[in-house]
Amino acid sequence: MREERSLRRTHLYDWHIERANMTTFSGFEMPVEYKSYGIIKEHLAVRNSVGIFDVTHMGRFEVLGPDSMDFLEHVTSRRLEALNEGSCRYGLLLNERGGILDDIIINYFNEEKSLLVVNAGNREKDFNWLIEKSEGFNLNLNEVSDQKPMFAVQGPAAQKTIQKLVPQNLGNLKRFNFITVNVSNQPCIVSRTGYTGEDGFEIIQHGVPLSNPRKAFELWNDILEAGKEFEILPCGLGARDTLRLEAGLPLYGNDMDENTNPFEAKLDTFVNLEKEKFVGKEKLMELKNVRPSRIRVGIAMEDRGIPRPHYQILRNGEEIGVITSGGISITHGRMGIGMGYVGSEFSELGTEVQIMIKEKARQARIVDLMKLLRDLKSQSG
Repeated sequence: MREERSLRRTHLYDWHIERANMTTFSGFEMPVEYKSYGIIKEHLAVRNSVGIFDVTHMGRFEVLGPDSMDFLEHVTSRRLEALNEGSCRYGLLLNERGGILDDIIINYFNEEKSLLVVNAGNREKDFNWLIEKSEGFNLNLNEVSDQKPMFAVQGPAAQKTIQKLVPQNLGNLKRFNFITVNVSNQPCIVSRTGYTGEDGFEIIQHGVPLSNPRKAFELWNDILEAGKEFEILPCGLGARDTLRLEAGLPLYGNDMDENTNPFEAKLDTFVNLEKEKFVGKEKLMELKNVRPSRIRVGIAMEDRGIPRPHYQILRNGEEIGVITSGGISITHGRMGIGMGYVGSEFSELGTEVQIMIKEKARQARIVDLMKLLRDLKSQSG
């Protein structure tokens, strides 16, 4: 008899299973939405006030030792030499062909200590690749995901919520920086980062093994209590996806993979080619002066209809690309939006295109999704 591979669980599985509709994501059982609220209410809580996500399924790796920074310079696309203690740096892991192995965040403590946050579906792949690339460097790599629960508190009232639980003034914490601090008397790092297009914080709790998750439950419940006056809601993966799509934030595995280079994905801002050497640089140097054959773009529907992954993108009846992520924009009154790749000659903002939905070409246009969201929020005050 074939033994089925069991799904992994986060520290808060028992809390979620009582309250949420669950789904399988990257080998984990995760809440897709909470039964008392649903995706729309959870989404709007984050846009208008505050929501909290369990993101413990993501990977966390410690890089420790004298050669830590030399190693990270070697395996990531970003220049790291100017990092200050408490800096977060978004960057890419690339293969030798310049393809994107993953997009990650580096939390820099000092020359001999950093904490990497990677995508859930790439935990094992990334760790093995980093181990392989660490040969010859004097350092240790530790997979600590199951000892460090991770929560994301996002939305306009996120600061007011977390401020109740920490002594330091969070108003002084700049975007893409973190502090080491007790949150509700529990040791954590708190970074001003997130994946929703809103202000917010990601909290990584220290020293809580998956086998004894009590302190993770305590911190989760303390955050919910602190946010009660702002009508905080727990949020599942459904709202996380609708929020990131509205903000034009790509999802690894949908909008980029090992066969996608940073120029195509419009992530070349996060590549520093002036660095002396890093994995994938040689190939990117070849590509930098060549116009990509395709470009990642945002899509907004003008006709009724919802663009879904794999739907064709047309221009004057000819296929020019494909949708990689799509759905409805809850903030924009349930307008259909998406993300995808088109031939670079069709990637200019405002270009009229069509999406093939149920065998009918429906009108849409190329947009900057993040700008669209910011404009709407600005107009609504």
